[in-house]
Amino acid sequence: MTKIVSLGLMNVVAHNRGAWNQESLEGSRWTTPVDVETIERARGGDWEVILTPMKSVPKAWLGNLAGKAVLCLASGGGQQAPTLAAAGARVVSFDLSEEQLSKDQMVAERDGLEIECVRGDMADLSVFADGRFDLIFHPTSNVFVEDVRVVWRECFRVLRPGGRLLAGFLNPSFFLFDHAEAEKTGKLVAQHRLPYSDVEQVVLSIKRKEEIDRGAAFEFGHSLGAQIGGQIEAGFLLAGLYEDWWGEEVTPLNRLSPTTVATMALKA
Repeated sequence: MTKIVSLGLMNVVAHNRGAWNQESLEGSRWTTPVDVETIERARGGDWEVILTPMKSVPKAWLGNLAGKAVLCLASGGGQQAPTLAAAGARVVSFDLSEEQLSKDQMVAERDGLEIECVRGDMADLSVFADGRFDLIFHPTSNVFVEDVRVVWRECFRVLRPGGRLLAGFLNPSFFLFDHAEAEKTGKLVAQHRLPYSDVEQVVLSIKRKEEIDRGAAFEFGHSLGAQIGGQIEAGFLLAGLYEDWWGEEVTPLNRLSPTTVATMALKA
């Protein structure tokens, strides 16, 4: 695990790579591969995928997947990429964590799927040519990148004209609160300024710095201006949006408000 020893030596990308490798090794909801039965159903046309914790993505957002070039962006873990490959897509899984990519590769080998696994930072898609993909599937993971506008620009570049970007992200309001503290006290009290950045928070909070030093990933609560406005600034046309709740991992805010958002954006 990457250790943060000083702000001067801090490397968010390297640290988050280590954090997600560790989480994948330890196992969690987001690192558990789908089973054989799920893949077999997907081959038969019965499949679903998620951008946010609970709601399935409308199939109309994905359209006919047969033969489509799909980039699963920061989406490793043996879940979405294998399912979309079984549904007929030609899938590239691009993720920062080699452990998460190994889950995609394991399912591919187990079930006879073709998935190209590439390790890298979601903010740097320079390994891909302009206009390579028909569709980008990007579940709620840009919480781990400092500048989400760079991600949107790169997505626009590697999509073909007529291509689609399907993205999930956290509602910025999630980052107003210390959810662990709220669970203890039963009170939801705003504590943080938005947009939220752990790079700033480790300077202000000994507690958060200790969590980062123990291996928690750096997180960033981007504004709606950066999340939605950033897609439009990159050249996309917004064509769909829905909200979702956190699900079984209930937070105090989740009892009151949707905590995640999904968007469909088009490259004209």
